[in-house]
Order: sequence, then C-alpha cells, then structure tokens
Amino acid sequence: MALDVTVVAADREVWSGQAKRVVAKSVEGEIGILTGHEPVLAVIAGGDVRIIDSNDQLVTAHAAGGFMSVENDRVNIVADTAKLV
Repeated sequence: MALDVTVVAADREVWSGQAKRVVAKSVEGEIGILTGHEPVLAVIAGGDVRIIDSNDQLVTAHAAGGFMSVENDRVNIVADTAKLV
C-alpha cells in the first residue's frame, strides 16, 4: 500500500506520485504521514517537505504557505510557492 501524493504551487504542479512516507512542517510542528493515517488538515509553515517515494528515493520540495490535507491515503500539499530542491 502507498500514499498518493501531490505537491502543487499556486501556478503549477511540482511533484506527484506514490510514496511510502511524507514529512512536512506545519505551524504546530513537524508531521509525518504513513499509509492509514487519520484524516488531517494542517497549515504549512515555510520549510522542506520530505517524501520517500515508492522506490525509497528522497524527494524534497521547499514549500511556503498553504496547507496539507490527508484522507484515504491521499496527501495533497497546496502551497503559495513550492519548488523541488
């Protein structure tokens, strides 16, 4: 089982794919997401979003502003600005 992850900026899609784990910095602290995670909506603080893809490769995107939603193994990160690092 894998997470279906999408990272988008206001003007474009930055990355999407299958992942084993997502770690992002919210305004309340760092949050880690694995399959089966409870639904959550978090405000993203400026920082890196670390994604371990289905091939165990690290994908890092810098995101500023926006939010992250998690539901049914789907993770959407919608940022004001975002880019792959």
